[in-house]
Amino acid sequence: MEIVVQPDELLVSLSMLPSLFAAGERGHAWSVPRAAAYGAAVGLVAAMFKMLGPLHTAGSTALSIEEIAGAMLAFALLCAGGALVRNAIARRYIWPGMR
Repeated sequence: MEIVVQPDELLVSLSMLPSLFAAGERGHAWSVPRAAAYGAAVGLVAAMFKMLGPLHTAGSTALSIEEIAGAMLAFALLCAGGALVRNAIARRYIWPGMR
């Protein structure tokens, strides 16, 4: 059995998705420092989960601090980069008049 979706059916189904914007509300750029802070928080949680998980072997505290700092930095850069890319795409294609 093969399911075939026509392009006009896809547009109708996509238009039924809920929107996070109220009617008439202008979009705004994401805050890159806020995205970096949230990314650092996620990195901290990920590193702590790895350190406290059942598969973690006992090691030195200095190595653990380096792992935590590395995870926080990596996630912070990833999220900040994502916000920068999103803002660039939105400014170029979605809100071309907004600078």
